[in-house]
Amino acid sequence: MKHFGLVLVLLILLGSCNSETLPKPKSYLKLEYPTNTYSKPAFNCPYSFEISEQATIQFKNNCWAIVQYPKLKATVHITYRSIDNNLEEILKEIEKLTFEHTVKANAINAVPFENYKDNVYGKLYNIEGDVATNIQFRVTDSLNHVLAGAVYFYVKPNYDSILPAVKYIEKDIMHLMESVKWK
Repeated sequence: MKHFGLVLVLLILLGSCNSETLPKPKSYLKLEYPTNTYSKPAFNCPYSFEISEQATIQFKNNCWAIVQYPKLKATVHITYRSIDNNLEEILKEIEKLTFEHTVKANAINAVPFENYKDNVYGKLYNIEGDVATNIQFRVTDSLNHVLAGAVYFYVKPNYDSILPAVKYIEKDIMHLMESVKWK
């Protein structure tokens, strides 16, 4: 009987060594953001655009706007300037603010935007790295109006951590630019 128990344990041990043990794959955080729907807020400024229904908007007297994403802890600050033979100066100032991030940025990618039908021309800047603002944009009609904006998150800059939220808001900014109409 003693040998039977020993033989049984040996058979179980030998039989259990057939399959290979594989390491578990790394798990990744899956963030799900709601599908965006857009609406045009009512305001009295020389421009209009559509924003995500996930956001709220406030306007100031000078037609500057603050678009807030409470769930993402992000804000888009939008400035409006009228052109008075100073378009080049305004665009240089906006670009200077964007390229001040080169100290900390890994890359600055500019995506041009042109809508000839509605006379809207601009650029979307995607700034990669641990910077204060990862998305900036500007649009103009080249004659009378310039809108510029920057996205700020209420967290310490950590590009890897906020990248999904940056990409989500970037789609909203592109939609905003595409929906601009001048009055």
